[in-house]
Amino acid sequence: MFEIVSKKILAENVVEMTIKAERVAKAHKPGQFLILMNYEHSERIPLTIADSDKEKGEVTIVFLVVGFSTNELATNFNVGDKLYSVVGPLGTPTHIENFGKVVVIGGGLGVAPIYPICKGLKEAGNEVISIVGFRSKNLMFWVQRIESVSSRIIVTTDDGSYGMKGFVTNALQKLYDEKEKIDRVIAIGPPIMMKNVSKMTLPWGIPTFVSLNTIMVDGTGMCGGCRLEIGGETKFVCVDGPDFDGHKVNWDEMEIRMKVYKNQEQQILEEHNCKIGLR
Repeated sequence: MFEIVSKKILAENVVEMTIKAERVAKAHKPGQFLILMNYEHSERIPLTIADSDKEKGEVTIVFLVVGFSTNELATNFNVGDKLYSVVGPLGTPTHIENFGKVVVIGGGLGVAPIYPICKGLKEAGNEVISIVGFRSKNLMFWVQRIESVSSRIIVTTDDGSYGMKGFVTNALQKLYDEKEKIDRVIAIGPPIMMKNVSKMTLPWGIPTFVSLNTIMVDGTGMCGGCRLEIGGETKFVCVDGPDFDGHKVNWDEMEIRMKVYKNQEQQILEEHNCKIGLR
């Protein structure tokens, strides 16, 4: 059993949890994820590891309350409670070396998983320019934390309530227009954001890598649920990724696959709400 040692509400429907998971913390590297289960017969939830402390044996996750299982995790579990299962670290770690100047982009919930990547890149000697984007100021989180592992940080909000008004792509375009010599781009966030970043950097000839969040079940490549076309080949996001060359991702297929269980998810939410109403 895996004890929750810290829980924070970072913004609307955004929850940070730190969990005691010694083996996971000891082996974790930037870019990897874990799969947890609330109870014995619960859904398996894949979540990127946003931070880890090897000495304390703890891992930190940040998740969005978007479906039944994440709502259950946010509502039913508090500090001192124990999760049924936490498996990881899973996936291939982000490739880190001294590339030069790296722009790391986090959009919305994607801000959390860029933290260990920025930290690793900076420790490897890179100049790290972080771009973090939110819909509005009240949804911001971890900005100071990202700033602490960056050479420079740019904050954007869709509505202009904080920082630069616009999207992360507007900030990236501005850097390019200012003749910044960018050696690599890493983007994590909503698929549409990662897709647009990849389309933008393709004609610029800048290597661009994204972290994909396709639907997963076992996380070991056995079920095939996360399969996706990358560069004309079928890859399994859970074991071949989650990092891939953004210029090779079949984004149209990704969009379709992300909607496969949309109706079932909505049905479960409606049934759950109905049960609550009958109590």
